[in-house]
Amino acid sequence: MKKILFIDRDGTLLREPADEQIDALEKFAFVDGCITALAFIRRHTEYLLVMVSNQDGLGTPLFPEEDFLPFQRLLLETLRGEGIVFDAVHIDRSLPEDNAPTRKPQLGMLQEYLDETKYDLKGSYVIGDRDSDRELAKKLGCGFLLPDWEHVRSVVCTTGMRTADIRRTTGETDIAVALNLDGSGTADIATGIGFFDHMLCQIARHGNIDLTLRCKGDLDVDEHHTIEDTAITLGEALGKALGDKRGIERYGFVLPMDDCAAEVAIDFGGRGWLVWDVDFSRETVGGVPTEMWKHFFKSLSDSARMNLHISARGENNHHKIESIFKAFARAVKMAVRRDADHFTLPSSKGLL
Repeated sequence: MKKILFIDRDGTLLREPADEQIDALEKFAFVDGCITALAFIRRHTEYLLVMVSNQDGLGTPLFPEEDFLPFQRLLLETLRGEGIVFDAVHIDRSLPEDNAPTRKPQLGMLQEYLDETKYDLKGSYVIGDRDSDRELAKKLGCGFLLPDWEHVRSVVCTTGMRTADIRRTTGETDIAVALNLDGSGTADIATGIGFFDHMLCQIARHGNIDLTLRCKGDLDVDEHHTIEDTAITLGEALGKALGDKRGIERYGFVLPMDDCAAEVAIDFGGRGWLVWDVDFSRETVGGVPTEMWKHFFKSLSDSARMNLHISARGENNHHKIESIFKAFARAVKMAVRRDADHFTLPSSKGLL
């Protein structure tokens, strides 16, 4: 689904004069930072740009079209020269006292964007300087941003929610994963294996990832399919939530835990690979064969197409496993962090 920036005109793109009509060249000036921020957003994101403006009495003697159109064309052509092309422009011509259904903050001009099968309004924003813009955001169910354009660029490029919902059903397991990379670390996990649930909770908590996971597996056979298929589904969710990976750090972590130290080096570089340097002195921990942990991370790395190097040292096998999961979570947290000042693909190949 497409995300949208609904952008006000006067006071947001152009400085608004005292008489609230931009009808002379000396009144025509861009808001500071507007062009730079919009060019960056247009170049590095897939947001649609939609202008939404009230122009009181446009086309009447109060505001003749010949006083408005030259400066509207100048606005659009100046932005076009910087690579900023609006996908749509909606101008309401009514007066406030008309109470027209097309006048902001009413939605008469914007009915086409209410189709939830085409547009992600929860992931969209209204950008404007008036209370009517703030109210429009509420009616649309969007976020609202004032035209502080450096802040707008940062928010739009780095705080959009990266989520995924994956359902995977086979003859051996039925798994549903809902994941938010920009969460707060909440976990709601049930796989039927208590120790496995405890480990998966570490990924959520220490990775600041909101994770809901349900697995119904053939535990009457053994734990293998449940752990393997959970890794595959979780990996698919990670890959989907990362999207095109623009702006992420990509790499990331060493973590001590009591007598143990775990090191997880990660690269979301598009190639699955696992290097595993971990030995256990027990065959099972928490009822799970210790051999399954290598298999879990191998399946996860293949599914998410990430490179993982994992090593751990220590005496307590429970601590060793838990330190690996915590270090993995911290590595993911580091690697998926986004930087608005470098919102490009972290690769010389142009593809991850």
